[in-house]
Amino acid sequence: MSAQHKSGAQKRKQKRRYFKKGGDGEAGTSEVNVEQEVLVALVIGGLIFFLVQKSQTQVLKTEDGWWGGGVAPTDGLEDISIRPFKVTTSDEELEDLNRRIDQTRPTPSLEDSQFNYGFNSQYLQQVVSYWRNDFDWRRQVDKLNRYSHFKTIIEGIDIHYLHVKPRTVSEGSTAIPLIMVHGWPGSFYEFYGLIPLLTEPSDPQDLVFEVVCPSIPGYGFSEAPHKKGFDSVCAARIFHKLMKRLGFHKFYAHGGDWGWLVTTNMAQLEPGIVKGLHVNFAPNSKPGLSMGLSVLLGRRFPKLFGFTDLDVQRLYPCVDKLVVEPINETGYMHIQATKPDTVGRGLNDSPVGLAAYILEKFSTWTSHDFRNLEDGGLTRKFSLDDLLTNVMIYWTSGCIVSSMRFYKENFGRGLNQPHSKVPVYVPTGYACFPNELVHTPKLWVENKYRKLMTYSPMARGGHFAAMEEPQLMAEDIQNFTKRVEKK
Repeated sequence: MSAQHKSGAQKRKQKRRYFKKGGDGEAGTSEVNVEQEVLVALVIGGLIFFLVQKSQTQVLKTEDGWWGGGVAPTDGLEDISIRPFKVTTSDEELEDLNRRIDQTRPTPSLEDSQFNYGFNSQYLQQVVSYWRNDFDWRRQVDKLNRYSHFKTIIEGIDIHYLHVKPRTVSEGSTAIPLIMVHGWPGSFYEFYGLIPLLTEPSDPQDLVFEVVCPSIPGYGFSEAPHKKGFDSVCAARIFHKLMKRLGFHKFYAHGGDWGWLVTTNMAQLEPGIVKGLHVNFAPNSKPGLSMGLSVLLGRRFPKLFGFTDLDVQRLYPCVDKLVVEPINETGYMHIQATKPDTVGRGLNDSPVGLAAYILEKFSTWTSHDFRNLEDGGLTRKFSLDDLLTNVMIYWTSGCIVSSMRFYKENFGRGLNQPHSKVPVYVPTGYACFPNELVHTPKLWVENKYRKLMTYSPMARGGHFAAMEEPQLMAEDIQNFTKRVEKK
């Protein structure tokens, strides 16, 4: 045997002796390796699970509530019957209104102030005179009852809604269910010009809708919550229950103002049920990096952020447009988000005060330029009959205080609520009206609405677009829904 072979044999013997002596050490080393492998596998598995969960659609969570007076029934049972409802009036109601109008105490406006200090007092006297002498509330009540009204109890309170079915639907097709939600200081009446364009379209190629228009609890003829905490998510949950009670398992939703947030919450709560969401108001509630960069650089590099000429016009100079202007026009919001009952009590007692408070918004929010007009431009876009009908819904139902509380409930918990962090994965359409209170470029809308299918710059219109431009709104709802339905 060569020296080289002897050396190799000796090394193999040494290895065998080592492993014999260290048998217990080898077993310990194996156990450690297994534990490490299991730990690594758990970490990798957990990471994969986290990434998969993160990529899935986030759903907003909510729990049932009870908003009626007193304690919720212990048996959990609720009257689910649906009752027809009619708007009514009486001689006593009208006599009380006229007496209060007659006893109003006018205050002269400042010279050359137009609507820059609020509702111009001189023009208010003309509106009040028309209201007292020419406005026919009984005729408007008949108009309100043109559509079928109903009430049903959900979570302890009476929910009012319109349910408008199309007269005819072409053979082989079905009407598309659509819930439309109003805001403040509007009401279900905002949609009276829009409803027939959707339920009875003149173009045979258009889709036919079956429309449900509820009143947000605390607005109009919906009962006000008796307990604190009723916010937009609660309204969204109740409206989901309403639609299910009516037999709709999938439907579309449309909203502006508070209706934007309520219908957005509906899409966040049940994305598999809301087939499509159409909004005409979408202020950015959760500014991110892309929004910050676009504000800083968008004026100089508009194409980089997809900014149009209208975007640049509405956003810059950004301090004036995004800070000063909102501060000038949100005084009401600070009051209603903090102490709504104080000013609300006064408005609930004075029809003239109520009219001034509400109608000033229909002036300024329709066009900022209307602040420089003696009459606030009120009748350039609306008739006094329509404007006063909306005021009368607030007056006769006595809902101004509870409607204002909705601000307190939504802003009182801060701006970092769960729904502000949850994206919307439902197909969405956005109608961008040029005189909307808050301008939202497409980039900003996409930050929240991840399946934005249509972004439509509209030819004209402001905050109360459904009431001001019902034809344009109907066309955009049609176009969006056809995209979703692939028709």
